[in-house]
Amino acid sequence: MGREKEFTAILEQIKKKARAGQNFITSTEIEEAFSALSLSTEQMDMVYAYLRENKIGIDEPADMDAGLEEEERNYLDSYLEALTAIPGATEGEREAITLSAMAGDPDAVERLTELMLPEVPQIAKLYTGQGVSLEDLIGEGNVALSLGVTMLGALEHAHEARGMLGRMIMDAMEDCITASEAEEKADQKIADKVNKVADAANVLREELRRAVTVEELMEETGFSRKAIEDAVRISGGSIESIAMK
Repeated sequence: MGREKEFTAILEQIKKKARAGQNFITSTEIEEAFSALSLSTEQMDMVYAYLRENKIGIDEPADMDAGLEEEERNYLDSYLEALTAIPGATEGEREAITLSAMAGDPDAVERLTELMLPEVPQIAKLYTGQGVSLEDLIGEGNVALSLGVTMLGALEHAHEARGMLGRMIMDAMEDCITASEAEEKADQKIADKVNKVADAANVLREELRRAVTVEELMEETGFSRKAIEDAVRISGGSIESIAMK
């Protein structure tokens, strides 16, 4: 494994370890994880900054509400207020409910889902500021929770359920962010192609002092007919420099 790949792998391991430990990790653990790479002080500072930007507490708990927009705070307050209507349960009651859910009791599955619902927004706060709204993150987490409580039969002990469901909720939110980033990159790629066609058409129009045909633009730029026609279509016909027949 190359040094860069090893660095990235270690960083991801640290993030996962922190997420599993109430989103908290010590500086000693971080330094031990990177010890084989012999990073400079400046490089370690960059690691710490990256982790803090991802709301991971180092040597002390992170402020999970930091960075929330006012709209997100208002939504979160309303959402948590609605959840206060759900009756709580003692640890003993929760364990009994979990065991019944593991055995496939539909009432216990529903009740355990209710008990886990308040944990979803707390997990969602870990992932805010990464291109997906808090509301959408909570929605993805709730879907994962609803699915996860039906899969507890694979566990041996009730105390494992909370961790399993938490990981499923986190995975769902991370997948949502990844999908959003991929979509954003795809949208940007399309926008870049449209802009290239539009810019080339504008330059040629200045030279000819009139709107240009697709054929003229193809000959001048080497763009394919499909690329030009797709750009015009995606732009909603707003590339005025191209005269479409």
